[in-house]
Amino acid sequence: MKHLGVPLILLLGLFGCSSSKAPTRPAPRATAIAPATRVASASTPVAPRVAPVIMPSAPVYPVMLGIDVLEARGFDVLKGKRIGLLTHPAGVNRRGISTIDVLRHAPGVQLVALYAVEHGLYDELPAEMPFPDQVDKRTGLMVFSLYNLKSKHFVPTSSQLRGIDALVIDLQDNGTRSYTFTGAMKSAMEASFANGKEVIVLDRPNPLGGFKVDGPPMDPQWMSDVGRFRVPYVHGLTIGELALMVKDAAPPGGLSLSDSARRKGRLTVIPMRGWRRAMRWPETGLNFVPTSTAIQDFAACMGYPMTGLGCILGGFTHGVGKSYPFRGIAHRSVKIEVVEKELRALNLAGLQYRRVSAPDRFGKPATGLYIEVADYDEWQPTELSFYLMQLACKLDPKNPFATAKAADRRTFLVHMGSTTFYNDLVTKGAKVDVAGWLRQWREQAKIYQEESKRFWLYR
Repeated sequence: MKHLGVPLILLLGLFGCSSSKAPTRPAPRATAIAPATRVASASTPVAPRVAPVIMPSAPVYPVMLGIDVLEARGFDVLKGKRIGLLTHPAGVNRRGISTIDVLRHAPGVQLVALYAVEHGLYDELPAEMPFPDQVDKRTGLMVFSLYNLKSKHFVPTSSQLRGIDALVIDLQDNGTRSYTFTGAMKSAMEASFANGKEVIVLDRPNPLGGFKVDGPPMDPQWMSDVGRFRVPYVHGLTIGELALMVKDAAPPGGLSLSDSARRKGRLTVIPMRGWRRAMRWPETGLNFVPTSTAIQDFAACMGYPMTGLGCILGGFTHGVGKSYPFRGIAHRSVKIEVVEKELRALNLAGLQYRRVSAPDRFGKPATGLYIEVADYDEWQPTELSFYLMQLACKLDPKNPFATAKAADRRTFLVHMGSTTFYNDLVTKGAKVDVAGWLRQWREQAKIYQEESKRFWLYR
């Protein structure tokens, strides 16, 4: 995904190849992120500025988001600048007011443009539907599309950035590598740095908390809009911490940002107040605003890594009828009784199952299994997905991964990330050693998490 300094570049190189041996742990770096005390000249490399993190002795409910902290500071870092805002419907303050409206009415703030990514500014569009630049009827501001037919990897063009001095980013992530909003942030940062524009990231919680790290890393050849970081599938960072990672070193994979532009780029991260790494979304005291059509609540956030990868190929579907996205599962051709028996036999830590029914799109009853997370500490977010892949091979007379069309194979790999695991699945089918792969990835995840601590803004 991104370089975490020289030792982590080597580490992520090991992540990219899914070898049968766990990678050797590199020597840790003790580099700390020191807040910059001033903004250097344009010709001077500028370190990211990080506002002091105030951590009271007891959690504050609700958590103050980056936009709340910015408002409490009187919008100091925005004064005297023409501001563009990259956001979506979940970009709200703790009172539920859109960041668009907060900045439009903030004293001394000149909001001149809006930027939107997949699903549009107001989540008015389905996934993967491009849209053009247009005037926002509600605010009268120009909305620049980073998801149009001409854009690549959400990269804003020089003309789209021309009228601003600084780009404010307020996007809510769901804690997983393939959710496209962190990739959009990364691309917007790269383009802003290349065009001499400052970037200000308003931080938000990782809904899964800051300690869950799980799943395979990504091979560099599969980096795409659904995977712009070479990190474990569940990455354990906030969007502000990921931004610091971007600023630290140019990501691998042949991307266009020059090292000179990255070093000169100006980044300010506005941390939250009151958030701690052990907090899941319910502990924040904040209302959950849907981040996309299928991610309507915290339950779907947990389900996304748990069933999403396992339902791309192989016949499993997530959701039951029109309900329970990412939390309910069924199989297109296998009875639910068989699926339930197979899953219960796996005895996966932290999980329980119950049958649920809901109407399908034709109004007829559909039945599936709802996946309960009975023990959050024991729960491994991606584990079920990989056992669903193994089970798909067991339930299908033909290995669905061996017979997949090239386009379907690519879709699977740009999300999942590991070519070696895919090849093992193709070769061995139901006999693939899922437990062995999970052990290897967890060892790699431990190394990644230790290295990523130097970007932590919270404990």
